[in-house]
Formats: sequence, C-alpha cells, structure tokens
Amino acid sequence: MKNQVQLFGIINITPDSFSDGGKFLQVEKALVQAEKMMNEGADFLDIGGESTRPKAKPISVEEEWRRVEEVLRTLMEKWGAKKISLDTKNVETAEKFLELGGKILNDVSGFGDSRMRELAAKFAPQIIVNHFPGKSVYEVHEQEICSINRVKDDLLKTAELLQEDGVKKENIILDPGIGFGKTMELNWKLLDFAKEVPDFPVMIGHSKKRFLGEHRFEDEINLKAGLRAIENGVAFLRVHEVGLFVSRSTLDR
Repeated sequence: MKNQVQLFGIINITPDSFSDGGKFLQVEKALVQAEKMMNEGADFLDIGGESTRPKAKPISVEEEWRRVEEVLRTLMEKWGAKKISLDTKNVETAEKFLELGGKILNDVSGFGDSRMRELAAKFAPQIIVNHFPGKSVYEVHEQEICSINRVKDDLLKTAELLQEDGVKKENIILDPGIGFGKTMELNWKLLDFAKEVPDFPVMIGHSKKRFLGEHRFEDEINLKAGLRAIENGVAFLRVHEVGLFVSRSTLDR
C-alpha cells in the first residue's frame, strides 16, 4: 500500500456528533483518546468542537472555543503544533487557534467566508478545504448534488481564490466533503476523487458516514471504503478508528 497515505484521527469534543458525540466532551477523555490514536499510528489529530451532522444545533463561538481550547493547548505542547488540526467553520475560533500557535486549519465550510480565506495564508504547512455547498449546515444537508464535476469545479475555484489571498498551492489539501449535500451514489464515487485533481493532495473523510449503509459503524465497510480511496491515490484519510488501518497492515509505513 502507498506509503504517502497519512491518517488524521478524529476527536469531536461535542455532545451530538453522529459517531462519537458525548464520548470525549470531558478534557481528560479527549486527551486519553488522543494518546491512543497517536500510539496507534496517527500522523495528525483533527479536533472539532461543533457538530455538522444533519439537524445539529448551532453553538456560539465562545462555547466552541471553551470546548476545544484546553485540549488543543495540551496536545500541541505534547505532540507539536504541526500534528494538530482544528476543525471549525468560524473565523473567530480559527483566529484564537492561530494565536495559540496553530498550524493546520480544517475549514469544514470550505473557506466560503472571505475573512477565513485571508486568515488561511497565516497557517502552514496545511489548510484543508472541504466541499460544503451552502452557508449553513441545514442548507447543505438539504441538497443532493450528483455531479462530481460540480465538486471538482467548486474546490478548484476555492483553491484559486486562496492562492490569490496568499496561500501557497503546496499548502492546500482538498476534501470533496463526503456526506455534505451529495447523493449516496456520488459519495461512493468521491472515494476516487484524488484522480480528479492530480495537482492537489486529497483528504477523504468517509468514516462511519451514512452512505456506507446500515453497517456503517462496522470495521469491514469502513476499511473497504478507505482502501478504495487509497488505491485511487488519496494522500490523507480522516478516520475515527486509526488502529483499523494500521493494525491490518494496510499502510506500508
């Protein structure tokens, strides 16, 4: 298997995320999970404080930061800032993360806000551009996009805007946003998205999402989908179960 594939371990510090909501809301539990993931072989940890599942209730930026601040600070001190990513759609939260020394920004809303694009140039070595076709979680999940070309064109346009705002091309990772306003059929096709944008590294976040079907929380289907993405050239996988990929010797490290 391709040795350039790297793993982002997901830790949601929320009460309502679809997979791990409530499990890591306490700082101590989040840190234990982070330690487990890093020991299993995660290359990065992606920390989020607000759910983006369908019908998720929005929270204030103050509440989002309250949830993630101590965890981010502790993890960056232990593992280094270049190993820790913040998953947010809020400019104010991203600014606080930058002040804390943050290096990797994962904007779940896809840098649709011009203020976030301007801020993006201050992050290095990576920013992650998610395909998020709407201005709110509700609006996004009401859509059923069926065209892979729509996803490709939208992401490449955003990448162009980011470069105009000073982001280096080599710092941009594209994420086709599986589960965000797409048909189930398109979600499966997006596992192959790396072939569509050979000039950019691609992240796939397929883990436990609805398109995987009734067994979406089971290892076999998650492994199958991840391997398909790897076979088609993905550079990063964003997963809840780091050990699933490493322990099965699916990554040639």
